[in-house]
Formats: sequence, C-alpha cells, structure tokens
Amino acid sequence: MTDPVTRTPASARFLAQALAEPSIVTRLDPAGWSAVLTMARAEQLIGTLATRLDGLPMPGAVAAILADARAAAEQGRRAALWEAEMARRALAPLGCPVVVLKGTAFVAAGLMAGQGRSIGDLDILVPREALDPAETALLAAGWEWVKPDPYDDAYYRRWMHELPPLIHRERDRMIDVHHSILPLTARITPDPVALIADSVPLGNGLSVLSPNGMIVHAAAHLFADGDLAGGLRNLWDVRCLIAEFGTQGLADDADRHGLRIEVERAVRLVECLFGERRATGIDRLFVRRMTARDGWGRPTRPATRLAFYIRSHWLRMPPAMLARHLWAKWRKARTRA
Repeated sequence: MTDPVTRTPASARFLAQALAEPSIVTRLDPAGWSAVLTMARAEQLIGTLATRLDGLPMPGAVAAILADARAAAEQGRRAALWEAEMARRALAPLGCPVVVLKGTAFVAAGLMAGQGRSIGDLDILVPREALDPAETALLAAGWEWVKPDPYDDAYYRRWMHELPPLIHRERDRMIDVHHSILPLTARITPDPVALIADSVPLGNGLSVLSPNGMIVHAAAHLFADGDLAGGLRNLWDVRCLIAEFGTQGLADDADRHGLRIEVERAVRLVECLFGERRATGIDRLFVRRMTARDGWGRPTRPATRLAFYIRSHWLRMPPAMLARHLWAKWRKARTRA
C-alpha cells in the first residue's frame, strides 16, 4: 500500500482505500491531498469521497473543496429526482412499469450507494413492448433525439438495449430508455421481464430494481458490456449495495440472467479494492484497469486500457457484425472529414 506520509498516491488504488477506510487520509501531506482530490474528480467520485470524509480533520483548503463537492452532489441529487419526476409525468398515461436505474435509483430509494454520488443521464427500464409509446410520449413532452444520423438511429433500434438517447430541449438533460440491460447482440441475454417483475415500487409511480437486481445490473455494465471507464465508481456502488443488503439469493439471481461469472467477479473485486483480499489470476488485470489513474488525474497504462476497449467491442457483438459496424463508422468518419 502507498505510504500516505511520504509518497504521493501512485494510482487510484489509494482512492479506493480512502473510500473504504477514510481515516487513512488524515496523514496525507499537501501533495497527497492534491493527488487524491484530483483522482476523485477524474473518477467522478469527489462527492462520494467528500461524504465519506465528512467530519475528519483536514487542511482548511481541502475542507472547502469537499464542502463544495457535497453541495454539488446535493444539487445533482435534486436535479436527478426532478428529472425522474418529469419522466414519470410524461409516461404515466401509458400505465406501464417505469424502473429507474443507476444513480437516480440509488438516491430515489435513499440508498447508501447514492450518498454523494455523481449522477449523469436519467436511465429507465420499461417493457420492450412499451418502447414506441414511451418514445412518443417523451417526444411530446419536450425531449429530442441526440443522434439524428440514420446509421446510428437504425443501429440503436435494431441491436441495442435502449432507444437512441434523448435530451430535453429546455432542461438540457438526457434520458436513456432501456428495454434490457445488455445489447441484443451481446453473448449474454439477461431477462428484463424478470428484472421488472422483481422491481421495488417507490410509491410514486416509479420503481427501482431489487437489491440483487441492482448488483446484477452493475456487474453486467462493468464486465459484460463496457471498457471499465468509470469502473471504480460502479464497483463502489456494488460495495455499498452488498454492505446494505448482503448477498442472499444473489447467486441464483445472477444465474437467472446468465451473469454468474460477472457477479462473482464484482464481489471478488469489491473485496480486493475495498477490502483485504489479494487479486489473483485475471482479476489482477481488472484491478490494473480500474486503478489506471495517476496523481494528476490522467489515465495511465494505455496498453491495458486499449485491451479493455477492444474487449468491450468483442463482448458487444459477434466478429462479423463488429467488422461491419467498425467499417461503417470508419466510412462515416472519413466522409465527415
């Protein structure tokens, strides 16, 4: 472990340790504080860190920065909840289930994972048969398409697990309307009907996934879809969900969605990055990718990041389809150039 007394943290591993054991930051020197704050901003964890460190002794300048981060996180929480309410109003006439996902779900349900969390787009899950009327209702309520390009639009509608992203013309907030949690082209096919059936009503016309469903979704996003950009934040979500709800029945739910390997990896990596477990085997590569950030907030380990970027595309679609997709994107880029 990096010595916080004499050395600047060399990677985001120290940030993970600070989230898990906040007291270790009290021995940081000014350079160490600068590095931790910079890494936290880059990983979109500054609000979470500020919440975790609240009340600890620290330099005045650091306290002011973290106070601002907590205030920004609170403003983000209110904005996210208002956007969810606007979507609820637009979709209420349809009478279909509307399940809020990710950060908005955490704050809407008052979960530990939502404390200080950075929240971007509003993500919701609706039954696939409700996609067309949901899109029509949102367009009528002021949302607009972000991707007018015909190829991108067709790609989303045919192969993705969500509609093309929409943005509200007045509030400048994006919404992603999902009908599943992984692309239709992915090798793993979760059961969105079961996710919706197991969801927990919030009492206001919206629902959130069950605790196990949230962990399954986070693991799918981390290890069966993306390139692990922002992975430390998402893994912290898993850590908080496990701390709050435990893992009873998690293995069976993971099996139901074909995500046993991914969920088991998420649980192990929580123990590696936020606990005392030693990463072994391929888990070491995932830890290496998720902590690839230096004290200036810059991404490091370019070969590792490239490998996971390639892996993310490989997971999303079969080789022939991937080749056609990359060819189409390359031709479009050349045309614009």
